[in-house]
Formats: sequence, C-alpha cells, structure tokens
Amino acid sequence: MDIFFWPVTELLVWGFLSRYLEGTGLGGVNVVTVLLGALIFWDLLSQSQRAVSVVFLEEVWERNLLNIFVTPLKISEFLVSTVLIGLARIMLVGVVITIMAFFLYQFNIFQLGFALIPFVVNLLLFGWAIGLFATAIILRFGSAAQVLAFGLTFLLQPFSAVFYPVSALPQMAQYIAYLLPSTHVFEGMRQVINTGVFSWQQLGWTIIANVVFISLILWFFYSMFANVKEQGRLMKLD
Repeated sequence: MDIFFWPVTELLVWGFLSRYLEGTGLGGVNVVTVLLGALIFWDLLSQSQRAVSVVFLEEVWERNLLNIFVTPLKISEFLVSTVLIGLARIMLVGVVITIMAFFLYQFNIFQLGFALIPFVVNLLLFGWAIGLFATAIILRFGSAAQVLAFGLTFLLQPFSAVFYPVSALPQMAQYIAYLLPSTHVFEGMRQVINTGVFSWQQLGWTIIANVVFISLILWFFYSMFANVKEQGRLMKLD
C-alpha cells in the first residue's frame, strides 16, 4: 500500500490536475514539471518519515522492543537500521512513480538535472528527523500517539510550500514556513525549474535548518528513551 497504491493514486490525481491546468492555460508553461516534481519529492519526504516511525511501531505492535534491547544492540544502531530500511523503500517508491510519471505524463524527472540532488538529500534527512520525533512521542505516550507516524508530515505540508510559493501564505504563516528545511527545498526546486539557476542561498538555509532540527530531535529522542527505560515502560508501550 505504501510503496504502490498511495504514491500512484496521488500521482494520478495531481497528474491529471496538472494536465488540466496546462490545457486551460492557467498554470503556465511549467505547471506539469512544477506540480509533478513537487509531488515526487513530497512522497520521498513522507516515505522517509514513515520509514523510521512505522518500523518502530511494528516492533511495538509485535511487543518485540524488549527482545531487541536486551541484546548488545545500541539505540544508534537500531536507528541506522531503520534509516537503511527506509532508504530501500524510498528507492522503490521513487522508481515506481518516476516510471509512471514518464509513461502517463511524459514527465522526465532527470530533466531537472543534478542540481536538485543536494535538496533531495536534505529533504530525506528532514524526513528521517520528523520520523524520529514521532518515535520519541510514541515512546513517551505509547501507541495511542501512533497516528503521528502516519500524519505528522501532513501537519507540516501547508507550511512547506510544496505546491505553491511561500508568498502565497499569510504573513504569520511565512515566518513558520521559513523555519522548516522542507520550505527551502521546494523553493529551491522551483527556482531551478523556472530559471535554471541553482540557489546556494536556499541550500544554505536548508542545511542550517536541518542541523538545528536534527540536533534538537536527537536530544529529545535520547531523553525520551532514557526516561522510558528508567521507568521500566519499554515493554508496556501498547
């Protein structure tokens, strides 16, 4: 469902919408490229977030956390393993929707060039950080908070300027948007598509925001994990 059904369904909906806008002349010459490019990158962000938090949730559902952490396995090694599993899922999703976009809408993601690679890498890092944050919340409140594993990125979507520029947001919302690494990724992507110019400024802000977010979230996660162990609640996360 995560790898095939949902990504392909979103691709169909937004792909047909972009075709319609292009046909009416309301969306401009790059409407297909902008919308489908944004959709593909948003799917990568969502998959990277869920890869971390859902893998952890699966261990909670199977009541397997205690079995894992009585071994010499370090928490850092567990996190790295979830990231690697997530990377495999992201590659599968990327292949599926890239092929579908090419055959259905003649959209070639590779036409965007290698300039977008640094933005994609930062997008994946931010997704993993969000997944780690959701995992920390689940550690603290149990599986009652598991909805965050599936919907946390959607809370950030309106502020990430995925399908529209930041200027379309209200002024107060713009202040929130510029704090998110994802906002600078999508703004930088649109600049590359529309002008062909790589934005070092947007990339710089993306890296700075990512460093801050990842540092804070790692601290928060390790604090929650230590708290759960001290209280003996590791095997009671249900």
